[in-house]
Amino acid sequence: MIFVKVHKGASEVVAICDKELIGKVFSDGKYELKIGEFFYKGKEVREDEVKGIMINAPNLNIVGERSVNIAIKLGVIDEKNVLNIGGVKHAQSITC
Repeated sequence: MIFVKVHKGASEVVAICDKELIGKVFSDGKYELKIGEFFYKGKEVREDEVKGIMINAPNLNIVGERSVNIAIKLGVIDEKNVLNIGGVKHAQSITC
């Protein structure tokens, strides 16, 4: 399962995260990635449901192997723009 949480403000950001990563911290010595509940823990969705959300979201913040791979397959994230922090994939898509 995957968590999806929509943050509304001046612009909408959709946080998407592989469920098992919630509450964990990853580091590669240069960067640290905190998978906090406040930002990432939202509605639990199936992988097929998250596809429509990704395609329609103006801004994405995506963490986790499954979630990032879905975004790559959909073409909303380019694989060359994916960070690997402590063994965890992280990507963002921002619409200007």
